[in-house]
Amino acid sequence: MKFLITTFGCQANERDSEIMAGLLQKLGYKLASTLEEADLLLFNTCCVREKAENKVLSQVGGLKELKVQNPNLIIGICGCMVQQEKMIEKIRRRAPHVDLIFGTHNIHQLPDLIIEIQKMKQPQFQVLPDRTEIVEGLPSQRQVPFKALVNITYGCNNFCTYCIVPYVRGREKSRTPEAILAEIKKLVADGVVEVILLGQNVNAYGKTLENACSFAELLKKVNDIPGLKRIRYLTSHPRDFQQELIKTISGLAKVCSHFHLPVQAGSNRILQKMNRGYTRENYLKLVAEIRRSIPEVSITTDIIVGFPGETEEDFQDTLNLVEEVRFDSAFTFLYSPRSGTPAAQMTEQIPLARKKERLQKLMNLQNKISLEINQTLKGQVLEVLVEGLSKKDKTMVEGRTRTNKIVLFAGSEELIGRFVEIKITTAQTWVLKGELNT
Repeated sequence: MKFLITTFGCQANERDSEIMAGLLQKLGYKLASTLEEADLLLFNTCCVREKAENKVLSQVGGLKELKVQNPNLIIGICGCMVQQEKMIEKIRRRAPHVDLIFGTHNIHQLPDLIIEIQKMKQPQFQVLPDRTEIVEGLPSQRQVPFKALVNITYGCNNFCTYCIVPYVRGREKSRTPEAILAEIKKLVADGVVEVILLGQNVNAYGKTLENACSFAELLKKVNDIPGLKRIRYLTSHPRDFQQELIKTISGLAKVCSHFHLPVQAGSNRILQKMNRGYTRENYLKLVAEIRRSIPEVSITTDIIVGFPGETEEDFQDTLNLVEEVRFDSAFTFLYSPRSGTPAAQMTEQIPLARKKERLQKLMNLQNKISLEINQTLKGQVLEVLVEGLSKKDKTMVEGRTRTNKIVLFAGSEELIGRFVEIKITTAQTWVLKGELNT
């Protein structure tokens, strides 16, 4: 029996897919290389934007003929999309050939659901409203042998007015430090040198634990694990980034000097409408404290353009903040209404043409800043963890610096998974190029 998982969305979904792959392999399944040879097709979905949702329904709809050719083929949809109200009915109406639907809170039940389909010859739909417990010890199949994603929290309590995540991922819950450390020690023994700690808001780690443990304290414990070389984490909420955490990170050698701090907007009026819980001034103070404590740091962000009611003055506030902070890079998005969120009901929705015009202005500014920052790195020698062959040129390999810069240089696949010293020779907007420093 063979399976194929198609993953949409964020690193949390990637991690869920790794666990599903582990569960399926334990059940006797092997990875398929094509849709046609698979006995089980799973679509792990995202619903942050409507476009991703429509893409899933379109892809699944196109599998109808495959199901006719192979009646025993199991087609499943899981992940955030199915957690939405009335989504099961919508999927069954649009794609009646789907056999399996399950949510973000009951991934551990996947083997039982498949066995039930095979035994009863009937579809199985199981979506829980929230995670009642954290199930530990699930198998997983990582895509990269030397890097690993590690969940430290599940869910989100922030309720930003534009975001559907708290409704589909449930309330915030933290794993115990003991479980996290045991998992990372096992990963290191298996050859992992870099871990990425995952949570919708890692800064809120520990709030649901019986025995208190802050995110700063957890980082100290992870930093002490022998054999581990690098620690990254996603994602931080600026509101909860305390001075204690900055001080801790500055003193931990394995924690990478990269802060991803989603600002979303530079206007206090829009930040309030978004329910972000901080002001522009708070954010600028946080950035100044980080740069004072860790001078070599890189700071990246997320920005939404065209939030309901955003005026030209509000947008100019965002541009001014970008100029002042000088982010290394930014993920920029057009505001997209999501049904079920407060922002979707707000009046003063911005016309698409105006949103696109503002987005282009923002991207032009950020690209200019990114290039200027990268050009300061020419001539420097940086430590790079080689992650794989370049997709465009197989005589080149690519990797990341501690500050999360992508670096391309001439090399072979023997270097993959190794740390190397690279002298930067060329700086571009999104990548650096260099040569082995021998």
